[in-house]
Amino acid sequence: MRTTGVACPNCGRTNRIPVAAQGRPKCGNCGRPLPWIVDALDGDFGEVAEQADVPVLVDMWATWCGPCRMVSPVLDQIAHERAGEIKLVRVDVDRAPRLSERFDVRSIPTLMILRGGEVIARQPGAVPAPQLRAWLDNALVPEVRT
Repeated sequence: MRTTGVACPNCGRTNRIPVAAQGRPKCGNCGRPLPWIVDALDGDFGEVAEQADVPVLVDMWATWCGPCRMVSPVLDQIAHERAGEIKLVRVDVDRAPRLSERFDVRSIPTLMILRGGEVIARQPGAVPAPQLRAWLDNALVPEVRT
């Protein structure tokens, strides 16, 4: 099982968490939620992103893309702020062409939110941090049933 090292924002201890797992990662030392930031490719996206039981923020990006590099720190910050609430999954479109095709990615960055493996929101292009947070908040509002 592939794991990633994550420093706890609360106590600083490094934790090893699986990139694909159920639940919400917590620090083994202090028990606080950990930010969950992982990379995925064509072969493991289903396990890493679609089977998660928390909403997944998918970042379709490329190493050569300037706007992608501008959005990346904001996404990291959001993943830290919402530790235990979301999982950030980064997909390098050059290394995952089937995912780019499957999700019809025409521009990068393209952000998507998955819930239960289904796309519930999509944001093409780089946007300022406040607009990105508002988009995420609107997408994650629970549905009102009447």
